[in-house]
Amino acid sequence: MKGYDTILFDSDGVLVEPPTGETQREATRVAFADQGIEKADHRHVTRIVNDVTVEELEEICTATGLDVAAFWDAREYHDERSQLEEFRAGTRECYDDMTAIEGLPQACGVVSNNHHSTIEFVLDFFDLRPLFDTYYSREKTVSSLRVKKPSSYHVERALADLDDESTLYVGDSESDVIAAHAAGIDSAFVHRLHCGRGPDLSVEPTHEVYSLHEVAQLAKGPES
Repeated sequence: MKGYDTILFDSDGVLVEPPTGETQREATRVAFADQGIEKADHRHVTRIVNDVTVEELEEICTATGLDVAAFWDAREYHDERSQLEEFRAGTRECYDDMTAIEGLPQACGVVSNNHHSTIEFVLDFFDLRPLFDTYYSREKTVSSLRVKKPSSYHVERALADLDDESTLYVGDSESDVIAAHAAGIDSAFVHRLHCGRGPDLSVEPTHEVYSLHEVAQLAKGPES
């Protein structure tokens, strides 16, 4: 087992608990209501929450008579607000095993599909900035949907900032594994409680782990 020079981490589901599906659906329903759709079609709400593409978003807005940019602005505003409220209320926390990566000598970064401003909040709220040398996530724009993972766009931006001779990307979803491999780096899939019983991935991660303690061991390599 080799060690790594650089470690990249997803945020939601890896560093901090992910938002619940109902929280995201409610934020989306409120966004529809803001735009005059009081009773949004549950299929539209589900599609928006489940990694909607630009094309799917445009189809939904055409079907409901909404302006794409205006609706997405509302959705992103309420989605972020709901997340920050959960963090402040203590209903979403940092994972306890975060302590395992506090002393890592490797350069570390965060690459997330969440809003850039939400990641900045998380890093400040949980005093995590000292642990990471760089972080990338998406702006609250329609076009940002095109560079979400499984695109390797933000992973490659982080690699450009760090020594990427030997890099591991740690995530909790299939899209994380795909993005890592598309960027030419190794992946570690973290089995968290929300992942269920052994999710059926279409791609094989380089490593499968059950905590950040195992990630820390991977980072250090066999001689540690």
